[in-house]
Amino acid sequence: MEESRIERADDRIPNTSQVNYTYIVKCSDETLYTGWTNNLEKRLRAHNSGKGAKYTKNRRPVELVYFEEYDTKQEAMKREYAIKQLPREKKLALIRCCQSIF
Repeated sequence: MEESRIERADDRIPNTSQVNYTYIVKCSDETLYTGWTNNLEKRLRAHNSGKGAKYTKNRRPVELVYFEEYDTKQEAMKREYAIKQLPREKKLALIRCCQSIF
């Protein structure tokens, strides 16, 4: 009985090796799409195969232009929301300031 309690407690420990991302892709029509994921490569493949967001499905191919890393899903989702509230020009400024990493 004691052992199962320990196992359950261990199950609640967050996986600190898991990285979460907030990202911006540029679509083929020059629009920007912002999202979050815990697997950036897989998510980009999904967007480019038409299995990602509805928004990007008919705007392929998409190109990764910006990303940030977070420890938790909640942080990444909060940042995604904040970026989505920005006007296009501010998103472009954010992308430009960090473009040297691409």
